[in-house]
Amino acid sequence: MDEHGSQLYHPANRTARLSVIQEILTNSVVSSQAQLSQMLADQGIEVTQATLSRDLDEMKAVKTRLRTGEMAYTLGIEPEHDDETAEKIDQQLSRGLSSLVVSAAAARNLVVVHTPEGAAQYVASSLDKQSIDGILGIIAGDDTLLLVCADDDVANQRMQWLLDIVSSRRGGSGR
Repeated sequence: MDEHGSQLYHPANRTARLSVIQEILTNSVVSSQAQLSQMLADQGIEVTQATLSRDLDEMKAVKTRLRTGEMAYTLGIEPEHDDETAEKIDQQLSRGLSSLVVSAAAARNLVVVHTPEGAAQYVASSLDKQSIDGILGIIAGDDTLLLVCADDDVANQRMQWLLDIVSSRRGGSGR
């Protein structure tokens, strides 16, 4: 289950497995392959140690000493998203997306975002690469993307957050 009580199901393929590994390493402190293997098994994904090793190597996951002194697998950023890290991510998104979001509107648990023609896939990909609380998934067309949020309140918060990011208005990271 995700943090909102929704059960997530993953197909039994390599792409889904890599996505789940990325999600786990981004949001959790994982100190061993055995621990990661168990976390995958808890989500219904069985994997051999050799396959897991190859996956981690392909993803360029490395064991890093965290600020806490603990050794854990990371994907280039520590899994602990403090306010400073969230602010840096927000600034990067602001630079990359500021001219690409034309409008945004919340409708129940959804956020509809309009972009210039051909930009929706790029915007969706940029947002997908971040671990944004409350967003269950993003669907993109040519000039429109749809953020599926956990609930109505999250949709309103994410819409305002996105508008703040692309408008370069600061006021906390909102993550």
